[in-house]
Amino acid sequence: MYSKRKKKMRIPTILVVDDSKAILTMLKTFLEKEGYDVITTLTALDALPLIQMREIDLVIMDIKLPGLSGIDALTEIKNKDIKLPVIIMTAFGTTQTAIEAMKRGAYDYVTKPFKINELSNLVKKALEAGWLMRESVSYQGEKGEIPQEGVCIIGNSPLMQEIFKTVGKVAESSAAVLIRGQSGTGKELIARAVYQNSSRKDKPFLAVNCAAIPESLFEAELFGHEKGAFTGAINKRIGKFQQCDGGTIFLDEIGDMPLSTQTKILRVLQEHTFEPVGSEKTINVDVRVIASTNKELWKAIEKGEFREDLYYRLKVVTIFMPPLCQRKEDIPLLADYFIHKSNNTFSKNIKGVDRQLLSCLKEYHWPGNVRELENAIQTAVIMSKKGILGLDDFPLFNHPEQGSIKDDARQERDYADIFEDILKEMLKNSKLTGSGNLHREIMKGLEKNLIKLVLDKSRKSQSKTAKLLGISRNTLRTRMKSYNLFDT
Repeated sequence: MYSKRKKKMRIPTILVVDDSKAILTMLKTFLEKEGYDVITTLTALDALPLIQMREIDLVIMDIKLPGLSGIDALTEIKNKDIKLPVIIMTAFGTTQTAIEAMKRGAYDYVTKPFKINELSNLVKKALEAGWLMRESVSYQGEKGEIPQEGVCIIGNSPLMQEIFKTVGKVAESSAAVLIRGQSGTGKELIARAVYQNSSRKDKPFLAVNCAAIPESLFEAELFGHEKGAFTGAINKRIGKFQQCDGGTIFLDEIGDMPLSTQTKILRVLQEHTFEPVGSEKTINVDVRVIASTNKELWKAIEKGEFREDLYYRLKVVTIFMPPLCQRKEDIPLLADYFIHKSNNTFSKNIKGVDRQLLSCLKEYHWPGNVRELENAIQTAVIMSKKGILGLDDFPLFNHPEQGSIKDDARQERDYADIFEDILKEMLKNSKLTGSGNLHREIMKGLEKNLIKLVLDKSRKSQSKTAKLLGISRNTLRTRMKSYNLFDT
């Protein structure tokens, strides 16, 4: 499967609308330095035809305009193209009008005079949001043809075929979806596939990276806040859930969400209501929640880091994205797809991979999953001067410190043999058979004995043990406490 993003070859075009020539000149100069194509107009009446005639990726528009106001122009823009992001500019003191603009579908607003760096970050986020809604997500065709537009979910393996069926079944409902899987397996792409095949596909889709938001700002980001609700809350803001009303919100890596925010998410799922930070006014929303995690949430529940009731609310439908090492039959298809993409992006003409390289690609364990495979092939396509990729185009397989790919595969088979013997013994234990705790008991037993063994080898040195295991000393001490290993 294609992992994250395919960057547009076309330079994004931004339309700036303001009745001040000085502001237009300033923004045009700045945005062009940032690498964008910029069109400017003094009125909304001139802007609307341009949106029809040109491929515009983002509109930055003042609220107070002659002839047709920014608010009314926003309504017309959204009626014609609901997925076109619009950033509203407003003078200080007219933020209530800006809030109204947000309710009508604006992506966000900035207050004049604004900080140019803040605007730069907002522009990037708005373009990304528009891109997520617009770029098509398709499935590989029966004949294996590669789509010319958008991104494609690649996979003929039984595991991927089951995922395709699940996406088709759940897309039309409004049920919450929890997508589980390691980093790099394509969880965001599946979330977008659910959105684009749903009845909400013409409504907003916003992605929120829960791992990237400071804990102190989490609730304000998702639910908005009143002016003065906390230090730095200069103006009232509308949160992501209200922006997404009628649409879909994707909570990426929800396992990193603070407990205090989890409580509000649970209420939104149950009652479809929330209060912005610092407000007593209840907001009603209709938002479908799709969440993803690379963590074992049941472990977080045991540690008191994740709410059990929220977990069951989120997993109405669960989709598990398998690691690439569990669907290696898809690697030839993925390699062809990434070569095709890289050829288009970098104007190359690589025909494929030779047999020796393909064998290594299939034997390697790919800890970074599909994203690692894509990056490796992209680098090889850029650097190769031949028509066919070979082993010498992949430093991954040539550095001595990486070890032999065949050795890695042999080691995996040895582990499989060992675990098969252990599994046979554990299945004889009638208390475990059918209990649903097999994975947990095996992992607990393995981890406990591994820590004990390394402690013995390092003569009870916790610092050496932590270093050998590749974990922090605090994590080691937590594990030792849970397994009662301090007296060993």
